[in-house]
Amino acid sequence: MLSEVYRMLCICLGRPPKMFDFEYRDKNGEFHRDTNLTPQEFYKKYIGIPLNEYISVINAPTENKPYYRSYTVQCLGNVTEGRPVKYVNLPIDELKKAAIRQQQDEEPVWFGCDSEQSTCREGMMDTDLYDLEDLFDMSFPMTKAERLTYRESLMDHAMVLQGVNLDEKGNPNSWRVENSWGEEAGRDGFYVMSDRWFDEFTYQIVVNRKYLSEEALAAYDSEPILLEPWDPMGSLA
Repeated sequence: MLSEVYRMLCICLGRPPKMFDFEYRDKNGEFHRDTNLTPQEFYKKYIGIPLNEYISVINAPTENKPYYRSYTVQCLGNVTEGRPVKYVNLPIDELKKAAIRQQQDEEPVWFGCDSEQSTCREGMMDTDLYDLEDLFDMSFPMTKAERLTYRESLMDHAMVLQGVNLDEKGNPNSWRVENSWGEEAGRDGFYVMSDRWFDEFTYQIVVNRKYLSEEALAAYDSEPILLEPWDPMGSLA
């Protein structure tokens, strides 16, 4: 189907150019023009990140997804003949450890979450922000696994972890988040996320392989289990 979509886009918009010019101003305002670049040349010259070294890690504590196994989702993918979408499912503490290690090396971490479970516009992501149980005199007992199973929660947005605050024992208690909704959202586009919110509503991160354990890497490199097309882990791939 992706091939058909590509064909229709080419009919309507024309074929993507094989070469292009890149124009920009640097931090000092000086203008630059780099001409006749191919996409591969642009990547090697201006990006250079070893993308094949980065993998997707999920936390989906549901019965149909044992930890330390790899998964893919049927009919999922956004590049024809491209690298298949694949995840390794790990306990939430392992996600945190990998995210912390990468940030300690001064590199941000992409993550997928359920942004509807927060007040992102005000820049706060905290499960205790509102005392709903006392307000309504009722409990909200669903676990993270149950919320995924019944689709009460799923990944609907991606952001970037830009920092983490560690206590005296080295455990995280809050995270600094950068969003893509402009400076008007949050505080100049940044948010504070509590560690409890991370536990409950963060489902996926992308990290370099070197920050994961050998057990996790072996699981990722194994033959993936095929999930149904409607599985919540495929909502933000």
